[in-house]
Formats: sequence, structure tokens, C-alpha cells
Amino acid sequence: MKPMELEELGFNNYFKGQEKSYPGKDLQPARISAVHRNSFLVHNGTSEIYAELAGKFFYQNDSPLNQPAVGDWVMISIFDENNLAIVHDILPRQSLIKRKDPGKKLDYQLIAANIDCAFIIQDLSTNFNLNRLERYLVMVGEGGVQPVILFSKSDLLSAAEIDQIVAGIDRLNDQYQWFIFSSLSGAGLEDIRRSLKPGYTYCLLGSSGVGKTTLLNILLGEKRFDVREVRSNDGKGRHTTTQRQLILLANGSLLIDTPGMKELGNISAEEGIGKTFDEILRLADQCRFSDCTHTSEQGCAVLEAIESGLIDRNRYDNYIKISKESAFYQMSYQDKRRKDKAFGRMYKQVMKNNRKK
Repeated sequence: MKPMELEELGFNNYFKGQEKSYPGKDLQPARISAVHRNSFLVHNGTSEIYAELAGKFFYQNDSPLNQPAVGDWVMISIFDENNLAIVHDILPRQSLIKRKDPGKKLDYQLIAANIDCAFIIQDLSTNFNLNRLERYLVMVGEGGVQPVILFSKSDLLSAAEIDQIVAGIDRLNDQYQWFIFSSLSGAGLEDIRRSLKPGYTYCLLGSSGVGKTTLLNILLGEKRFDVREVRSNDGKGRHTTTQRQLILLANGSLLIDTPGMKELGNISAEEGIGKTFDEILRLADQCRFSDCTHTSEQGCAVLEAIESGLIDRNRYDNYIKISKESAFYQMSYQDKRRKDKAFGRMYKQVMKNNRKK
């Protein structure tokens, strides 16, 4: 990215206030613009610089939640004639999108930090899935980020088919802004462009093959990033984006592209669930029992709303499934942390005893 003022990179009054807690130290703020396996790129307003974590910071922060994510504001020192930065600390975040680490590992994976708006992209032709969309909405809502839904590849459907899908979207809350677009025909693209605000940070989320990279290239006005065709047998895409990176658009907006996501597990996502399924949570206050599970109890206002058609049955089923998963992962995660801390204390004691011998 070109030289620019920190304010253009999103350094607002919130972060300026946090920076004041480092008086007299030879540190300066910078934003994480890309995350690699063991290193980072940061932008300090002058240029992008290769960065590594300070040893003390690395060893004192063993949880992924305390590691830098793309979009984070960090305090750095610079060496080697502006060619190397050392990250000493992360400024408190305004928002954070995260999920359960894919696979069997029970921990968090950070997606992006300090996001103003998340574009959740769903392919209308082969990838459309309301249950998955609600999972994205839970993840984004839990992170304190405003979601906007983008339905891509509208050129592959007839007007009647699109109308049928739009009718099904009524199952979602009416609080969401959404656009239908086609990167091929150009339909709806101007509406998306007009929604982008200078100095705001946006994030592209969605499965592989939904058109994130194609849309990014269109917004950039050039084919800067590779695009691969989706597989013809199942309509699924291959990972084009392999890392998370912060990109500056011509109008001054900042956009973070992310790799496609196959798994969308959420650990302790009560806030995101509450925002996504708020009409169910509002009805829960009317249940006969305060500890109602909304599954079989007499006098359950939620179950009564399902029977009367006020709440969509599929939406309710997804709410129950996500809620149970979130609670299970949180319970398992807390147990894992307790065991990790106990092992850490035991290890320190063994090392201490060995030094005495």
C-alpha cells in the first residue's frame, strides 16, 4: 500500500486514546496488513514493513486470542533502516471476528480485527444455504461487527428463481441490509460500490467459489488476484485466497479478503446468537419457566410460535443446533484451559525443583 495518514488506515479516536498509555516509550502505532505463518506485514503510514513478535510478547500470550490478527493496531519499534518491525503489544480491539479452529483442535482461530462491516457472500446458484448464512451472522454478530449480505451469481438464475429465494430470506430478521449482484453481468455492483465508505474497514467472508476474489478484483478495478473456476461436478470452489490481507480501494475504503471457510463452529457465541435469533430470544421471556430449554416444556412461548407459524421451523432447528454447539465448545474449551494451566504450573514446579538439585 502507498504512504498515507494513519487516520486513512482507520486510526480513529478510540485507538489514539489507547496509544496514550505508552508515554515516553520508543514505540509507534501500525496496522497489521497481512498475516503469514510466523510473521506479519504492518503499515505505519509510511510503508509496509516485515514484522515479528517481540520474544516477551510471544511467550506471555499463549492463547490465539492474544495474538495479532489482520486489521489489528499494534505498537511497534523499527530497526534495520525501516525494514524490520518488532511488535510489542496489541491495542485493545473495537471488534474481532473469530471462529472455532477447524478440525479437532479446540481453540479459537482469528479471522480479522477492527472491522466496521462484514460482507457475507453466498452463491445463489449452488452455494445458497440459509443455515450456513445464519452461522456466519452468529460469528459476525459475536464479534461486534455489522453484517451486510451479498448474494452473488444472480446471472445463473431466472427472475422467478431469484424471487423464490428472496421469499425464503424472510425467515431472517429484517435488520440486515443485502444486495443481489452478478460479477459477470454487472447487475448490483454499483449499489455495492456506493455502500463503501472511505476510512471504513470491510471484510469479505464466504465459502470457496462464491466469488469473493472476483468481486475484490472488480472493486479494485484490476485483476490483481488470481481467480479459479469452481468444480463442475459440485459447484464448489478451490481456495484462491490463501492468506488474510488488508487492501486499500481507490475510494479510500479498506477491505480484508479471507480464505474460504468450510467449518463454522462458534465457541461461546451467546451474544451473536442473541443478535441473529433475537425474535426467538424475545419470545423466550414469555415462557412459563425461566429455565425453559424451548425443546419440550409446557407453556413454552417459542414452541407455541412455531406451531402457529410465527417462527420458521428450520430457523428454530438451526438456533437449537448452534446454541448447543456453542455451549458444548465453551464447556470443553474452559476444561482445556484449566488443564493447560495446571500442566503449566506443574512444569514450572518441576523445573524449579530441578534447579535446586
